[in-house]
Parts: sequence; C-alpha cells; structure tokens
Amino acid sequence: MQYSTALTDAILALACFACTFAISKVRKSQSEALQAALFCALLGFLLPAVAASAGVIHFGFDPAAQAAHAWLTQASTFLGFPLLGAAALSISMGWNWSRANWGRLLLGLCAFFELFRQMDHLDDYRLAISLGTLLMILVAGLRQWPNRQSLIPAVAAVALFAIAGLAVGTHGLMGAVHRVDLFHILLSIAYPLLLWLLTSLTGRLAKHRSEENR
Repeated sequence: MQYSTALTDAILALACFACTFAISKVRKSQSEALQAALFCALLGFLLPAVAASAGVIHFGFDPAAQAAHAWLTQASTFLGFPLLGAAALSISMGWNWSRANWGRLLLGLCAFFELFRQMDHLDDYRLAISLGTLLMILVAGLRQWPNRQSLIPAVAAVALFAIAGLAVGTHGLMGAVHRVDLFHILLSIAYPLLLWLLTSLTGRLAKHRSEENR
C-alpha cells in the first residue's frame, strides 16, 4: 500500500468532482451551443475525478484495482484533457459547434487513441495531445487580453500542467516525496484554474451576446 498517494488521489478526486458539480450548474443556464461545449468540459472534469477515485482504491485498499486505475487514467489523459482544451478554445473563439460536431470530436479522439495504441506510439501521442491541449488553453486565455480574469487562470493552469507532466512525472522520488504525490497536488490546483477559465469565458461570451441583442 502507498497511503500518501491514496491521500493525494483523494484530494485530486475531490477537486475534480467539485469542478464537475460547478460546471454542471453553469451549463444549465446557457444556450444550446454552450451547453454542448460545457457538457464536454464536464466530461473533462469527471474522468480525472473517477480515475483519481480508482487511485484511492488502488493505492489505499486493493492493489488489484491497478488495471481499472490505469484504464481510467488513460481515458482522462487521452479524452478528458483534450476535451477541456477544446471546450475552452471554442468558447473563447465564439464557435457555435453543434452537439453532432462535439460527438464527432469524441469519436475522433477515441479513434486516434486506438490507432496510436495499435502502432505502439502511445507515448508520442500522449506528449503530442498534451502539448496541443496546453496550447489550446493558452490561446483561449491570451485571446481575451487584456481581461485578466481569463488570462491569469489560463497561464497558471498551463504552467502547472506543464510542470506536473514534464518536470515532476509520476515515477520515483523527489527527495523523500513520491513524485506521483506532487503530481496529484499540482493537478488538484490546475483543474480548478481551468474551471475558473471556463466560467470566465462563458460569462464574457454570454455578456457579449446579450449586448448584441439589445
């Protein structure tokens, strides 16, 4: 058992479940196009929440849950994270994607995952899709300049995700601390920053459309 990792996974799960609940409340009052984007963002928060919950079981109670934890972690990385980036970028750009288009994006992400898995290039694909998602989040925030309510969470979230993935990682120790524990803590801060970004973008877009309709 690795109880410190079970604890940090629990913190991450709570943070992501809180983001899921918050984005579901925001989604209810939005237009149909925004609801579709925010539903994908909801999935983007829900997948790491469930993966982290499986991590609590794996590291704290039952090592046999490793396979389920690994599968859910992959779903979070290859599906949930890019959905968050796509949702942020589409809202920032004012793109009115239909539910069908979001469905095609979901299917495309699943297809590309399976393609690269079959080609045995999953690590390369993980790096590419992670960097692409970070770029989408950064562009979503930068496009709102000089509005700091969108810029600050975008830059901060990108920095934390980059540090967690590129500098910290999940294997080995950093001094006396398991790297995976620090990884979880950084993500526990980064995901609420993404929530801040999405709510800021949604509020600005709704305000802009309201002014146009006057």
